Amino acid sequence: MWHDVELPLAGTYYPLGFRVTLRTNSQEVQAAAAESWGWYGLEFDRPPVEVRIIVREQGDLAPEPAFLTQGHLLTIVSDRDNFASADLRALFSYAFVSARTAADHAWLRWFFLEPMVYFLLAQSYTTPVHAACVAKEGRGILLSGLSGAGKSTLAFACARAGWTFVADDATALRIAIGKPHQARVRDDAPRLFPELEGFCTSARPNGKLSIEIPLDAFAHIQTALHCRIETIVFLDRRPGTPGLQNVPAEEVAAAFLADMPSYGDEVRARNERVVGRLSQLPAYRLRYERLADALQLLEGL
Repeated sequence: MWHDVELPLAGTYYPLGFRVTLRTNSQEVQAAAAESWGWYGLEFDRPPVEVRIIVREQGDLAPEPAFLTQGHLLTIVSDRDNFASADLRALFSYAFVSARTAADHAWLRWFFLEPMVYFLLAQSYTTPVHAACVAKEGRGILLSGLSGAGKSTLAFACARAGWTFVADDATALRIAIGKPHQARVRDDAPRLFPELEGFCTSARPNGKLSIEIPLDAFAHIQTALHCRIETIVFLDRRPGTPGLQNVPAEEVAAAFLADMPSYGDEVRARNERVVGRLSQLPAYRLRYERLADALQLLEGL
């Protein structure tokens, strides 16, 4: 059953500032983990998450997996050679993957490595929300909206205009914790930001075309791992007169909770408490078509 397989390679990483110990038998897995989290340091001194990834020679590149939970157990299933399991209470997960999957770092990170870790962190330490985050003088604004609403584009535009970039698409709540080392924008972003010409467009494992931008390539852009949230903005990008409209607290809470996966009653109750506090902040719906109008309205907040 491969219970006693040797895992001679060990490392400690700090995704979102939390400690994760990783054991594996593959240098490819270590390299992929460094790509995801190599630049993070310890921010929150909590018991560590433990992850093991065993690479075997047999098997093809993993098909897109299914994510399934019951009780406190999570399973990620691609095929007989590529699968993972996690005990959400014990903060422990393991995976068996093929050598071909391990060699494709983007695929391994997207479907196995990062979900295994972020699902575990979401059980005890964070509440993830589907929102970008930018800050002005340490005061954060969550930019929320459905996929394609322009969160990443507006966050990058804010960073170019002197705001601090925290996250482009997903923010973990404790305070607002992001992934500020990179931004992913749509493949047509160079039309809006000429300085992105020359960055490669690639298909993400979910099939979407995007440009992944290392933000340290732009000396004028400020980044931060976390900030305190003071305002929430829901994006409504369409033709018409630009403006801001107040959003009531119950609508804020409903929008964030509807976009969260279900991990069971215990975690759901904690997420509801966190979102309940979040919904007491000032919230607005931002209607705009041009980025310049959106930036002017955000500056006014």
